[in-house]
Amino acid sequence: MQKKSLRDVEVTGRRVLVRADLNVPLKDAVITDDTRIRASLPTIRQILDGGGATVIMSHLGRPKGQVHPAFSLAPVAARLSELLGQEVPLYTDLDKVVAVPAGGACLLENVRFHPGETSNDAGFAQVLAAWGDLFVNDAFGSSHRAHASVVGVAEHLEAVAGSLVEKELVAFEGILSGPARPFVAILGGAKVSDKILVVENLIERVDGLLIGGGMAYTFLAARGEEIGASKLEGDKVDYAARLLEKAELAGVRVLLPTDHVVADRFDEDAEHRVSTTIPEGWMALDIGPDTAAAYAAEVAAAGTVLWNGPMGVFEMAPFAAGTRAVCEACAASVGTTVIGGGDSAAAVNAYGLASKMSHLSTGGGASLELLEGKTLPGIAALTDA
Repeated sequence: MQKKSLRDVEVTGRRVLVRADLNVPLKDAVITDDTRIRASLPTIRQILDGGGATVIMSHLGRPKGQVHPAFSLAPVAARLSELLGQEVPLYTDLDKVVAVPAGGACLLENVRFHPGETSNDAGFAQVLAAWGDLFVNDAFGSSHRAHASVVGVAEHLEAVAGSLVEKELVAFEGILSGPARPFVAILGGAKVSDKILVVENLIERVDGLLIGGGMAYTFLAARGEEIGASKLEGDKVDYAARLLEKAELAGVRVLLPTDHVVADRFDEDAEHRVSTTIPEGWMALDIGPDTAAAYAAEVAAAGTVLWNGPMGVFEMAPFAAGTRAVCEACAASVGTTVIGGGDSAAAVNAYGLASKMSHLSTGGGASLELLEGKTLPGIAALTDA
């Protein structure tokens, strides 16, 4: 990594402004999953243990530049206090800088309560920067956004990567620059259009490409197969065909579903069955068991596996088996396994297999942009090493 990290700077006696990703799910003001809060703890504790004062900032939800009690970070401040074993007060008036003692921590109220956050307003960035004399970006999941708390503050303070961001960058750099072979990428999700740039970039790097989810049916249509009422992006069929040709010329094995879990409608209670064909009027909502077994075999033989996107509508029990099979195959792999955030990470967590993966990304959108070959604004803004 060619950017400075927290390990490269002295924090003793300094106020360290940390951009964390504490965008946790809430129900009736109660946190239902504190994974992102726990992921921020190593960086916060490193600063506190080093004799620094920590000022933490984050967004929560999309309040669209207005103060909205439902999006307050108050529950997050309470949970941080519990996990750190010390009070973490929540400050709502960001214009009034409060002294924080060495070894102390505080949390600023939702930065997206301010319209200047998402527009990267220079004045708002300066307001935030006044809270620290060193900036640490530890919000990988927000690093693809050129927002004031991610990019703007870096124009006023020395800016370094926190341990979580550093871990993410090292993981993705490893698979994109020097992966152990064979390198297999598993791509799923609903739409080809969401993954076009990812496929373009990976075709030049991988040995095998396994495609599932709704996007697979645009590729199958490009091969001339009947897909019934399955998900189809008609304007992307020709493009999918060109991607398949490009993969063939590059010597990349492309696996598409050979059997499916088909249903007569998009509903958890729909009539469904396993079939090698998709009847007219029916839709495929998951890969079938033969396809799942073939994909698992590819994963077992791989030195590096990247997985981004579910194999079916895994939120519905009848159509979850394909995603679970891929998840379990990745967990059993002896190679490096990198899970690219978003729904894939949600599935891994739901099946209790996170500890079995080499790296579980905290940023769906950010990881996609890295896989597309893009530079993330929040990373570009950091101080060069």
